[in-house]
Amino acid sequence: MPQDPMHLPLRAIAVFHAAARAGSVSRAAQDLGVTPSAVSQQIAALEVHLGTSLMVKTGRRAALTEAGERYFEMIAEHIDRVSEATQNVRGYLSSKSLVVRATPSLSTKWLLPRLGRFLDANPDLDVRVDATNEPTDFSREGVDVDIRHGEGNWPGLFVESIAEERFFPACAPALCAPATLEPSDLPSHRLIHSVKSQMQWGRWFSAAGVTAVPAWRRVLFDRSHMAVDAAVNGIGIALESDLMMWRELRSGVLVCPVRHPPPASRVTQWLVCPHDRLRRRQVRAFLDWVRAERDSWLAERDGQIEWRFR
Repeated sequence: MPQDPMHLPLRAIAVFHAAARAGSVSRAAQDLGVTPSAVSQQIAALEVHLGTSLMVKTGRRAALTEAGERYFEMIAEHIDRVSEATQNVRGYLSSKSLVVRATPSLSTKWLLPRLGRFLDANPDLDVRVDATNEPTDFSREGVDVDIRHGEGNWPGLFVESIAEERFFPACAPALCAPATLEPSDLPSHRLIHSVKSQMQWGRWFSAAGVTAVPAWRRVLFDRSHMAVDAAVNGIGIALESDLMMWRELRSGVLVCPVRHPPPASRVTQWLVCPHDRLRRRQVRAFLDWVRAERDSWLAERDGQIEWRFR
């Protein structure tokens, strides 16, 4: 007779899921760290609970019955989701873990080139960087800190700007030498558009007092790091921020071809997390490190005016 339907034998369900996925009682036993006999007993208990046979032995393997196949199909996705949620929560609760979400462009151009210094200063931490443009749902995802692109309007969360970025045209020096163009010359060149940027060519031309031509040569990218790399490769002239282009500007693979670019600056990158995350040691350490890196970068940028026109 089937057992009380209100009682869920969760352990037996998990063991059956492992055996069905492995296709072997002995392999499931190895995965679970128990004996094959213990696996068989749990599956038998689940069969009694359901009132039907789920698995039959065929040699060394375990084959699913028709009912077993249907049951496995119905529970597999949910078991996987429970497993993923459990791992996320374990990672969040671990005092040695730090999960950072950042946009792909900031991760590639600013965070990763500096991250080694944070790892060296915090050798006990396991750091995971999740590069995506999707904002974190902190109530459902195991993310500690979000470095978020946007306007900075996220009520109920801790929000701190990283830095005010300066936007200006940049290209490979082989395409145009530094400080050789007027803003009005740019529409005759191929222009690289970063479609998600908060500073677009139309706005920059307005600031420069230039009426853009109705049709211009252009190439569009949906990631700033792709626009920067395209400019390095001589594809055209990009309009990007010094935060994203700093390594390229400092090394000279990108230059500003405009003599007197109009001032154009915005804050586009923000440190974001729930206020209760600030109690975690590794979160505080990461925020302090980002601030120190930011301050060092600003001091270098503001102390080297000539890099814009090398």
